[in-house]
Amino acid sequence: MNKVPLTARGADQLRAELERLKRVERPKVIEAIAEARAHGDLKENAEYHAAREQQGFIEGRIKEIESKLSHAQIIDVAQLPRNGKVVFGTTVDVLEIDSDQEHTYMIVGDDEADIKQGKISVSSPIARGLIGKSEGDTALVEAPGGKREFEILEVRYE
Repeated sequence: MNKVPLTARGADQLRAELERLKRVERPKVIEAIAEARAHGDLKENAEYHAAREQQGFIEGRIKEIESKLSHAQIIDVAQLPRNGKVVFGTTVDVLEIDSDQEHTYMIVGDDEADIKQGKISVSSPIARGLIGKSEGDTALVEAPGGKREFEILEVRYE
């Protein structure tokens, strides 16, 4: 399997979630299963079935996170050369030329993307259009909603 880019912050968040699932959630659901078993007949025991379903979800998420971390190429933005170029992990202030609106995007891995927080996936059309450009450049992006033109105002390595 190919390495998947992940920011150092994203890797830390995944590790914290993994720790919480293993140390808090897993023991809690095991206890709930034991308690539900004590109630007797398992065929018609809704609490037991709900706890088993929750256990399956937790174990699946643990495996998923462990797999992501084992295949991750962790990139620490602080270690990158500060040359004003847009690369994975940088935060970019852009001006959308058509609408005259400013946007701030952080280019992150697919698993970290959250547009509400301004985090866009490295594989998104906007990120692909911005990567490799420098401060002052314009980027023409072929987005699903049509062509959009951005002027790169500032690149930050946070």
